[in-house]
Amino acid sequence: MPGRQLDDTVARRRDAALAGHTGDERTARSFLSDNDANVRATALGALNRIGALGQQELVAATLDADPIMRRRACTESTSWNGGVGDPIESSVSEAIASLLHDADDSVVEIAAWAIGERPPASARTIEELCQIATGHEDALCRESAVAALGALGDPEGLPAILKATEDKATVRRRAVIALAPFDGPEVDAALERALNDRDWQVRQAAEDLSP
Repeated sequence: MPGRQLDDTVARRRDAALAGHTGDERTARSFLSDNDANVRATALGALNRIGALGQQELVAATLDADPIMRRRACTESTSWNGGVGDPIESSVSEAIASLLHDADDSVVEIAAWAIGERPPASARTIEELCQIATGHEDALCRESAVAALGALGDPEGLPAILKATEDKATVRRRAVIALAPFDGPEVDAALERALNDRDWQVRQAAEDLSP
């Protein structure tokens, strides 16, 4: 019965989460092969919580058939074997970067965010973020890529950020914030334009960065 099946899934997900709070590595790992993506994702988080998530397991999660799991892999990568701002194992960073080409826009969005949380990024990844920031059809993906470029602070990302200051309001606001690590005449000009933007949140962001 559908109701019983749902109850079983919720129970397994609860048990996976509980394992992460009680240090039960064996139980948490057993749920990584569950047939429900939400249960697998919870198990991945549980293993990471107790410091038992292996590199191969995290990379494998980026290849999971379900976007729920691929998104969770990105999220967990930001705190795996370190924390925000810490360099990350190259095989993991490459696996996350490969999701910038994912068919699911929600995966692309969170992959870009995750990359910005664990600098540095390779030149190729910076280039891919620039392409997303300036050309992706989904505005949330563009916004996330712009934010990542700002967080990474790589000079190669500046042209894309500047272009994004002419995008829709939500992206423009994020682009203005992303200009914080940069300086120069182009940056000053972009901030000056933003001070007169028709969107008040864009103007506020520019005011916050202006001397």
